[in-house]
Amino acid sequence: MPVHPTYFQLPMSPVPPPKVKPSPPKPARKPLLRLEFRDLSEEGAKIFLTLLDCANVLEEAVQTVISILYTEAAYIPPTRSICLILRSMAGVAYTTGRDIDDDHKEIHFSTDYIAGIPEGRRKEEMLGVITHEMVHCWQWAAKGTCPGGLIEGIADFVRLKAGFVPPHWKQEAGGDWDAGYQHTGYFLNWLEERFGEGTVVKINDRLRNRDYDENAFWHHCCGQDVKKLWKQYEKSITDAENKWNVVDIAKRDEGSTSCPDAVKS
Repeated sequence: MPVHPTYFQLPMSPVPPPKVKPSPPKPARKPLLRLEFRDLSEEGAKIFLTLLDCANVLEEAVQTVISILYTEAAYIPPTRSICLILRSMAGVAYTTGRDIDDDHKEIHFSTDYIAGIPEGRRKEEMLGVITHEMVHCWQWAAKGTCPGGLIEGIADFVRLKAGFVPPHWKQEAGGDWDAGYQHTGYFLNWLEERFGEGTVVKINDRLRNRDYDENAFWHHCCGQDVKKLWKQYEKSITDAENKWNVVDIAKRDEGSTSCPDAVKS
């Protein structure tokens, strides 16, 4: 009789359930969003209306900022309304709380500035400015005692993470850590890389419901004095620059030692 093969079924490890992505953080109360143009005939107003999705631009900026600055379990500021006002004025933009209630925010954006943006960068630059200013509507500020440079640095860190990086931005050694804007924003990004994702979330959360004390604050967030961290950051920049300089010199030397083929007469 033919021998029939015997088949054995080995026990199988259970398939792990698919990972469920955490829900994006949301404020306890959805803010009222308003858009106001002081003069629709201005060139900057026309550019804004042509290039941006006016129905969704503010809501998308809110979602971007909150998703970068907060976790689902975090306490998010109770901002009740945000009005973006486009008008002719000097400068670029600024954010303020209304006199009646600081939970109502106004972002003032210069139409003169918008009109002067190079044509190929208009959309990205407008979104970058709105993202930066939107951070000021949602970040904590240590009851008004946080250094202005850290406030502005967090705003540009969020703009950096959102992908709206202007061509003139660059990491720079020198100066003070809290000089603000992209200078501090890149430092915060380095801290995020050094100490892990969520470091800036921790920094922002630590600015809630307490006065700012530099020594205690940075030892809690990063375990070190901020000035020592800044020196380490500066060294990382100079080391990277020196490395690239060595590579460039090696490439030039390689090119100078290579002999072109002789030209036949």
